Amino acid sequence: MPTPLPGLYLHVPFCRKKCPYCDFYSTTDRSLIPRWLTAVQKEAAIYRHTFPAFDTVYVGGGSPSQLPREALEELLLFLNRTYSLIPGTEITLEANPHDLDPALVKGLMELGIHRISLGVQSFHDDHLKRLGRTHTASQVVRLVDWIREAGRIALGLDLLYGLPGQTLEQWRNDLEKAAALRPEHLSCYQLTYSPGTLFGVLKEKGKVKPLSEEEEGRFFLFTSRFLQDQGYIHYEISNFAREEKHRSRHNQKYWRRIPYLGLGPSAHSFLGNRRWWNVRSLHAYCRAAEEGRPPLEGEEILDEEQVRLERISLGMRTREGVDLEVLGDLRPVERILDELVRKGLCLIKEGRLVPTTKGFLLADRIPLYL
Repeated sequence: MPTPLPGLYLHVPFCRKKCPYCDFYSTTDRSLIPRWLTAVQKEAAIYRHTFPAFDTVYVGGGSPSQLPREALEELLLFLNRTYSLIPGTEITLEANPHDLDPALVKGLMELGIHRISLGVQSFHDDHLKRLGRTHTASQVVRLVDWIREAGRIALGLDLLYGLPGQTLEQWRNDLEKAAALRPEHLSCYQLTYSPGTLFGVLKEKGKVKPLSEEEEGRFFLFTSRFLQDQGYIHYEISNFAREEKHRSRHNQKYWRRIPYLGLGPSAHSFLGNRRWWNVRSLHAYCRAAEEGRPPLEGEEILDEEQVRLERISLGMRTREGVDLEVLGDLRPVERILDELVRKGLCLIKEGRLVPTTKGFLLADRIPLYL
């Protein structure tokens, strides 16, 4: 079996405004786009011989759709000159619905974008307003029509559940509207209250109340059941594909521990047993790249036990599960494995420990016992 090629992630740190729940690094100062664009190209050149070829490119952020088309075109052309992007490379762009129009959608297709991941979050306008989003539900529906008319672009929708005051019936309505658009891919994330975000501060002050563990389980299991009934494959905790071929090839590299290179401020990279990550500051990032230095903030080398635990942890997030050989000697954990199967949390099939949908709920805990 050929060695899988690595993936390339590009962090675009520009947003129209900062959403109150978002913990990803970003800035609203779009005047810095030219400097960032030059710095990214300098950083990419540093890894020319370390990562000579890729078969996936993921442009995330931030809001990559905030880039002018000319900047995105320059960047993609540079990456093609610097690295070998093999034929059939999957190129994904995250986009804010407010940023796109028919001409830009057509332009993205001409640039070779294969997948667009839309940050829809909700189909309720009052929820969108609370989340600080700048689009409306009706804009999303029109945008999907434009994408379909452009052709040859796979559509992904990102949704959030567990919003302050959200009911399960409202979430059902969101899923119904999303499924009616027949996207090739759906990502359904539970809202998190990260420290330092506005929502995190409101939680600390007791002004918003996160879901209880019981409510989390109810929303999660309903989501999986609903979308599977609609014909979607629940292939990772938060991700659903309409067909096997519509799974995110890029994101699967993370879960399978396939090497990847991250460019841009705050981006992470992985090769062998080494992980490293860039500074979480656009100015510091640009200074380092301009001086010809890798803009690193930190790195770590994983030992054998850390690699084993990581394989288990990542495997428990996916329908592929984990090879039983990764667990090592099964005798010490035989009783635990039997208990996981008896409780309907996992299956053992074809030499792998595979989580059920119910097991996904405990994906972070199961590895602690293995």
